[in-house]
Amino acid sequence: MELRQLRYFVQTAETLSFSKAAKLLFVSQSTLSQQIQQLEQEFNTQLFQRNSHSVRLTEAGEELLPLAVQTLHAADTCADRIHDLRRMLTGTLNIGVTYSFSSILTESLLTFMDKYPHVKLNIYYKSMSDLMEMLRHGDLDFVLAFKPSTRYEGIESHILFDNQLAAIVNASHPLAHRQSVTFNDLEDYEIALPAAGLQARSAFDHLCEKYCVRLNIRIELNEVNILLKLIRQSRLVTILSESAIHREDGIRAIPIASAENEMKGCVHMLANAYRKHSMQEFIRILSESNAVRERRREWI
Repeated sequence: MELRQLRYFVQTAETLSFSKAAKLLFVSQSTLSQQIQQLEQEFNTQLFQRNSHSVRLTEAGEELLPLAVQTLHAADTCADRIHDLRRMLTGTLNIGVTYSFSSILTESLLTFMDKYPHVKLNIYYKSMSDLMEMLRHGDLDFVLAFKPSTRYEGIESHILFDNQLAAIVNASHPLAHRQSVTFNDLEDYEIALPAAGLQARSAFDHLCEKYCVRLNIRIELNEVNILLKLIRQSRLVTILSESAIHREDGIRAIPIASAENEMKGCVHMLANAYRKHSMQEFIRILSESNAVRERRREWI
């Protein structure tokens, strides 16, 4: 059974005339009759009672008509929805984000929502490992996070911008006007660290272990916004990526003087997987945003 045959059947059932139906469908009457006969053969039952003066639906035809109309409507709806998805008039986009990307993401979210008001956005803030697991299971369309130290099988990473691990302090802190800081400099201050598992923390722990650094860690927490509030109101020092404080007032990021403090901001996606049009458009908007462009210029 083909949709074309159902359309021919419905048009004929509504007009009760093979000649009128053929004209409305822009086909010959013989073509219409042939398609109706093939449909009857497939159902192994007669759908129309025909004679030289009239055409009427049989009991089977009466039963089929509302079902055929419903099927054609569903098919048209499918076509409309796919067309809308291509034009991004509808759909859902699931984005995974690590905490350090929060400030960089805001501009792109607002731009995308303004341009595509009918595409729903679901944003998930979690650790890198949790997000990668969600991506593997198809719960996310892509992930915004720094490049991991180890490769995730089946996942592609595309670099958006280069970045650095930095000491974050308030604007009046003794370190605030330094061009860079060493691990020795940090030993003189109390440290507030993001919780273990967050990317900036993992990168910093790696450096500390490699260079046998011992710091006075007073507090650890997994809420970056609260962490930054503490920094603004104290002489505490925290360690985050520079991008984590994009356009944040009252605080400064001082790069850590180490050749290994580089952190590359990336888009992560499943390899060889279907790419939604909305996903491709969001990544384009993000890559052209002021937040990402500024990060690129700082490294030119």
